[in-house]
Amino acid sequence: MISLNWHYTVIVIFFTLLWLLILWCKQPKEAKTKHPIKAASDRKQHPIRTRRKPAWVTDELIRLKVHMPKAGCRTLALTFNRLFAHRGESVGKTFVAQTIQQHQYEIRVLQRKIKNRPAYEVPKGKYWGIDLTQVADTHRHQHTLLGICEHHSRLAVTLKRLPNKASITLLRCLLEVIEQFGKPQIIRTDNEAVFTSRLFRFGLWMLSIRHQTTEKHCPWQNGRIERFFGTFKTHIKQILIEDAVQLDEQLTTFCWWYNRVRPHQNLEGRTPAEVWLGVEPPKTRHWRYVSLWQGALRGFYAPPT
Repeated sequence: MISLNWHYTVIVIFFTLLWLLILWCKQPKEAKTKHPIKAASDRKQHPIRTRRKPAWVTDELIRLKVHMPKAGCRTLALTFNRLFAHRGESVGKTFVAQTIQQHQYEIRVLQRKIKNRPAYEVPKGKYWGIDLTQVADTHRHQHTLLGICEHHSRLAVTLKRLPNKASITLLRCLLEVIEQFGKPQIIRTDNEAVFTSRLFRFGLWMLSIRHQTTEKHCPWQNGRIERFFGTFKTHIKQILIEDAVQLDEQLTTFCWWYNRVRPHQNLEGRTPAEVWLGVEPPKTRHWRYVSLWQGALRGFYAPPT
């Protein structure tokens, strides 16, 4: 009797569990409990549809990347949003990254185009770029140099060592150069103390020369004299300067080579002296090979006949 009741109990429990299993399987899928992370991953993702950006947005991002090559995508996005907020357009860093990645060729082409574009035309004798630099000799003594570049022809008007940086010394050198090359209309300098002193500005006013100063920390606004100094320092590092007397001789040699031997890219292959004098390159067979500064300055020179 007891054995029979035990068998009935097992059968009832089995069918009860089977009935509960069938009911659980018939429940809808949404009612089944799952792990929250797994449920989120199984959820069907619908793509978000956004409005396509106008073509000018891509062009402006390419232009910003060219002018700001070291800026990141977030910086470029913030800059774009500031510049074009009035047009109702904004971009995110993801869109900027995708645009830059897809237009690498266009960015390189625009970079080369901007780098090789011809400089703007300047009338002869209108602008002079003036700046100071320093050169150290073998005894680690710093010599102050004055450089003046004429903007039309890129002529190195002077490259001279100064005994000091006083305004009166600078004006004295400027008067000597004006006596030889004429007076410019405008002189452009940076904001160094010697150029912004009252004496220097008063001297330019007495000479009826307009004084222009670049913005602070913007050396490219006086780019011609800065480029001249860049060429000079690249070559002066290849030789040793013993003292001030030797430096004066080397400065004279460099100015002659720069003005009369070295062809300039922005002058269509002519030298600054040829543009300043208004003559064409000589068509002659009598060219002389020039090697100065122990081979640091090289080129070909045609002596005047």
